Amino acid sequence: MSAAIMRAGSLTIIGLGPGDPAMLTPQAAAALAAATDLIGYGPYLARVPARPGVVHHATDNRVELDRARHALTLAAAGRIVAVVSSGDAGVFAMASAVFEAIDHGAASWRALDVTVIPGISALLAVAARVGAPLGHDFCAISLSDNLKPWEVVEQRLTAAAGAGFVLALYNPASRARPWQIGRCFALLRAILPGSAPVIFATAVSRLDEVVTVTTLAEADPAMADMRTLVLIGSAATRVIARPGSSPWVYTPRRIAAA
Repeated sequence: MSAAIMRAGSLTIIGLGPGDPAMLTPQAAAALAAATDLIGYGPYLARVPARPGVVHHATDNRVELDRARHALTLAAAGRIVAVVSSGDAGVFAMASAVFEAIDHGAASWRALDVTVIPGISALLAVAARVGAPLGHDFCAISLSDNLKPWEVVEQRLTAAAGAGFVLALYNPASRARPWQIGRCFALLRAILPGSAPVIFATAVSRLDEVVTVTTLAEADPAMADMRTLVLIGSAATRVIARPGSSPWVYTPRRIAAA
């Protein structure tokens, strides 16, 4: 359903992009402008300017399903609802929570107009900052064990690194989980060369953005927090040094046959 013809009893799930308003897509902006109710995690919702007559429903970070059910209930009551996420709503964000709520919720929710509007994910914004590290096969892994066992995280890291994927690590560290990114580096150092590039990108596209390119051997876990995305190159990923400037990082598209 186009944002231009949004009508009562609809729910749109929107990716706001990584932070810079210029990275909000026109489709997302149109959907935000049409909404009567905006729902999201407080800091993300604060990125949407207030408008007269639009109700902001800010929630805590760990209540995704409650947030989704609230949005569906409002849409079922005839409201034009927009659920917002940072980056892309389908990447470790609210789109999955909304469809999980529909899957296990009221049968009437399946008749609602539900639209997902894509956004620029952090992994794409970070990759663009440093060159083309995602030029070949890659995967995204969340290091958070809030919704899955840490053993599963370790299994996936080991399998992906061993298979030659570039890794995009979301949720690398928090005050409650400061040790996990260090454990991740320790696992990967047993699989990848120490020269494999590591990119720490904090607050990408925002005024306080910090992007650092280093190596797996030198990577410091203290450089990561919940605003950081960590990209770890494969054995094939290359770094192009530049005098007086940050290096470029890219992964060649061609891999020679064994």
